[in-house]
Amino acid sequence: MAFDLVQYFSEQIKLQKPQLFDQHSSKERLYFIDEVNMLALGQLVSLWKKDNQKLYQEIKTSDPLYIQGIARHLTTSAYNQSALSASELESSISEILTLQFAELNQLDQTGSFGQTGLSELLLGQIEHLSGQAEDWVWSTNQLTELLGSKPVIQQEVSLETTIQEFNQMVHQAQHTEEISTPEPTTPTWSFIIAPVTALIILLFLYCSYIQLTTI
Repeated sequence: MAFDLVQYFSEQIKLQKPQLFDQHSSKERLYFIDEVNMLALGQLVSLWKKDNQKLYQEIKTSDPLYIQGIARHLTTSAYNQSALSASELESSISEILTLQFAELNQLDQTGSFGQTGLSELLLGQIEHLSGQAEDWVWSTNQLTELLGSKPVIQQEVSLETTIQEFNQMVHQAQHTEEISTPEPTTPTWSFIIAPVTALIILLFLYCSYIQLTTI
């Protein structure tokens, strides 16, 4: 697995660029650092895949005009959905790209990577970038193989909530059954048979009484 430049650059930005996004809240600042860091690094990976020889030379020279051109391209992309204003986004991309170029050049010199070593390092960042940003970031920097890599966060449901929902479901089912089940009714024929039966019983008792009195 390649060295994680995503996290490494993020920490370096916080250390070397304390003024970056300082007009935002602490939470927003960290969010925008990560967003622009991945947007810029993803673009470097894409450019390396297209022409690694040219990008390697640009990393060695750190031409401000070349860096500005990348920043403007990302800012004006139709896929860009950053909450940052166009001017703030472009300037922050330029700052972060400048830092990334300098760090990559330092790593190349210190580790004697050469073009082959940097190729392995940069292309290995796809694994570290995966799932770390929204799809618009990958569409903007043409790293389309990462589209859909961010997992969908499902809201955690507590056991208590689950039990409450289950009890409510059972209650509703019982209530529905009570409404749909008709109350038992007395058959119409019983109202006709009952008086006849009573009359027969009275006649039987009367006959029995007559027999007893005539003995």
